[in-house]
Amino acid sequence: MNQTRLILCGGFLGAGKTTLIWDVAQRLMAQGKRVGLVTNDQAPELVDSRLLQQANLKVEEVAGSCFCCNFNGFVDAIHSLRRDVEADVILAEPVGSCADLTATIVRPLKKYHNTEVMVSPLTVLSDPTRLKSILYGGDGGLHEDAAYIYRKQLEESEVILITKTDLLSEEEVEKLVKDTQACFHHTKVMAASTMNGSGIREWFQYVANRQGEGTKILDIDYDKYAHGEAVLGWLNGTVALTGKNAYWDTLLKDIMTGICKVVKKEKLRVGHIKVIAENGKQYAVGNITGDVSTLQLRGTAGTSDHAKLIINARVETAPEHLDEIIRSVLVEAIGDQYTDEVLAWRYLQPGRPNPTHRMV
Repeated sequence: MNQTRLILCGGFLGAGKTTLIWDVAQRLMAQGKRVGLVTNDQAPELVDSRLLQQANLKVEEVAGSCFCCNFNGFVDAIHSLRRDVEADVILAEPVGSCADLTATIVRPLKKYHNTEVMVSPLTVLSDPTRLKSILYGGDGGLHEDAAYIYRKQLEESEVILITKTDLLSEEEVEKLVKDTQACFHHTKVMAASTMNGSGIREWFQYVANRQGEGTKILDIDYDKYAHGEAVLGWLNGTVALTGKNAYWDTLLKDIMTGICKVVKKEKLRVGHIKVIAENGKQYAVGNITGDVSTLQLRGTAGTSDHAKLIINARVETAPEHLDEIIRSVLVEAIGDQYTDEVLAWRYLQPGRPNPTHRMV
């Protein structure tokens, strides 16, 4: 089998990584390409994986630790996609709070697996709101050590892809690209929107026709990096719901609105909160990537007697408190209209990064 093109799409929580790889995968399959996807998280039960699987995409999930700390698991996922779908292209989405990918992922792949995969230039996606704050001396709405991770992600990138440009005017996009390029001279800066499709083809053509150099090795403080991850509480939960002829979009809206009220009241800093309501092949998604103004609801889960809810929350608070928040919001939203059964539930604080390899 020929080499598989591997494209790593990094970037902080809420940057739009899943939406991008979904869009690109659809475009490639329309061209007759065989595509595989790899998702990654500190715990199983991912909204991102379910979203991609709903689109009939072949997804491998590396859960329980980041790619760098479970390099062998990541390689196993690549092998699986090469074997099962003979993937021409694999799009991989690392954990949003992960950095130091060149030393821990790109270089080991190039050394040990260069006959199997050709690694494209490392792309880091960046939400324009957080990016502008970081560029102009702010913290991006993050704890200072989480903002440190954000800056390190940008620093090691070979391509910075500014996302969600549909939220900006052409003049604002042009200025943000220019200002970002001025800060990161040796990085290719591009801009794209999955909402209107602008810039995606240009970005993909750039990364799909180049090999990553793997030369940007970070000078990174692992104590600060570890604390930047640990300030976030993480929660993944899956709940089965039953209600007579229930309209699930209303319940999802009530849940997301309830979460927003708590976020606003307690002035919590949000990495991201994603919730998907699934009714067979119908689904609706709620998403928060910062303050309550970032709330988005899309899709429809329709009406039925049964549905499944998957919740992923990354919030700057103790995981025990995050658990209390999400449970209380669910109890209030579910009320006596529905019955629920918890299928999986885990909340945690990420441990210190301990890469399998670090090649400098």
